[in-house]
Amino acid sequence: MRERRTLVIVAVALAVLAALPVLSVVARGIAPGAGATWSHLADTVLARYVFNTAVLVVLVGAGVAFGGTLTGWALAQYRFPGSAFFEWALLLPLAMPAYVMAYAYTDLLQYAGPVQTALREAFGWSRGDYWFPDVRSLPGAATMFVFALYPYVYLLARTAFVERPAAFVEAARTLGMDRRRAFWRVELPLARPAIAGGIALALMETLADFGTVAYFAVDTFTTGIYRAWFSLGDRAAAAQLAAALLGFVLIAIALERASRGAARSIGVGRMRAPSGDSRPWLGGWRGATLAALCTVPLVVGFALPVALLARLVHAEPEVAVTARFVEWAWNSLRVAGVAAAISVIFAVLVAYAIRLAPGPLPRAAARVLALGYAVPGTVLAVGVLLPLGMLDGWIADAMRRMTGLNPGLLLTGTTVALIYAYLVRYFAVAWNGIEPGFARITPAMDTAARSLGAGAGETFRRVHAPLLTRTAAAALLLVFVDVMKELPATLVLRPFNFDTLATQAYAFARDERLAEAALPSLAIVAVGLIPILALSRASRRTGSGTAFLRDREVPRGRASERQP
Repeated sequence: MRERRTLVIVAVALAVLAALPVLSVVARGIAPGAGATWSHLADTVLARYVFNTAVLVVLVGAGVAFGGTLTGWALAQYRFPGSAFFEWALLLPLAMPAYVMAYAYTDLLQYAGPVQTALREAFGWSRGDYWFPDVRSLPGAATMFVFALYPYVYLLARTAFVERPAAFVEAARTLGMDRRRAFWRVELPLARPAIAGGIALALMETLADFGTVAYFAVDTFTTGIYRAWFSLGDRAAAAQLAAALLGFVLIAIALERASRGAARSIGVGRMRAPSGDSRPWLGGWRGATLAALCTVPLVVGFALPVALLARLVHAEPEVAVTARFVEWAWNSLRVAGVAAAISVIFAVLVAYAIRLAPGPLPRAAARVLALGYAVPGTVLAVGVLLPLGMLDGWIADAMRRMTGLNPGLLLTGTTVALIYAYLVRYFAVAWNGIEPGFARITPAMDTAARSLGAGAGETFRRVHAPLLTRTAAAALLLVFVDVMKELPATLVLRPFNFDTLATQAYAFARDERLAEAALPSLAIVAVGLIPILALSRASRRTGSGTAFLRDREVPRGRASERQP
């Protein structure tokens, strides 16, 4: 009984700590005097932030919906030259952060880049003689997001098309529908909830991005929050912009949850297509067309950016390879490893609390903890700085009264604040890996252990822990990779003179030192490939890889309500 009570208290305490940053942002946004700040924002920059963010959401949503659905449908319906390769290779852009892709394409397409230089040399043009699209623009940023995030839709759409209720399609054929009409009238409506879920995930990533829009000088809420806090020193404005951005995020969450509710209502996944690969083979020009269709996003979203970054490293190795690279890599590995380990430990504690005491309190705590993944990094950074700054002030006042000494900032600007933000943001990734692992352990094992006199702690050590090893390792890896790629929270909260691969790549790119940004960027991509390749292997073995996206969704808490 004592162990159960302790675990429930721990779960609730963790939920309070996770909710504190968001509550701090909301409280600061509605504090007395906030109305004047909001009026100033509305008169100056708010309209631009809303317009750019909304346009970005529309463009990215349309782009990932088109590209992800088209490739997912093609690979679910047909076999063609290279289709077995494309099934897993189309996931590779998930390893490429959009901001890294932005660095690569800026080097390729800028005025001094190889493309425009070749055009000028070939046609004898000079500046002003020709028009060339500006990659560092709102459409350019949307393009980066589309090619980096379409795999979210591709994977869910392909799985939905593969697992479509075969009886529905057969009924449509018996009613005289050809393949095209059956797709529009039957298959697409059945897959629409999964497609909408993938779009929602892509939009949440878009809203959370800072590196791409900041590098392309696109004014959105994330860049506005950063500018208000650090350039203008206006905490109230930063908090209000953060609260407004949370509104956009809530819309994306609502879309995702509504789509999953619709998926349950039509029963997708309970009436699967017959086993075996019955897809027709397409050769000739039709097969070549589908192969080319799948090649474009793979090349644009992964192969070409990697080649461009590698070219920069090869062309200027004395510039690209710096002595401090090992330091940046060690900083990244250190904070990512610590954050991943603590996230998994906390997820295990909360999941075990629910298993031992499956009441509403620990379940609610789990839901609150898992919502952190939906909070953009810039919002989370502001939310962490507000309470920690206040706590630092209280500690400093107490120390001055007791000792006459000023200790300075003990929490703000330290790795403690940084790891706190990582834990809040990426607990959901660990939780969505650990919780199903607990659910697969039958309650009979707990009963048998108790009948042999084992307490809760011994039962966990001797029964649950060995069975959770692989699940915990997978969750640890996913959190580790996500933290390695995290830019906005790291940029805001890092200690003085503490650089990671992500922050240093951004700093070099911002200063137009793209050759020096190339090696840290490639290192980030290399680390990101690890879970993608593992997912690809699992997808080839089972025919589905949606568990990877489950680890990125905002949980509804249903599975955690299973009682032992």
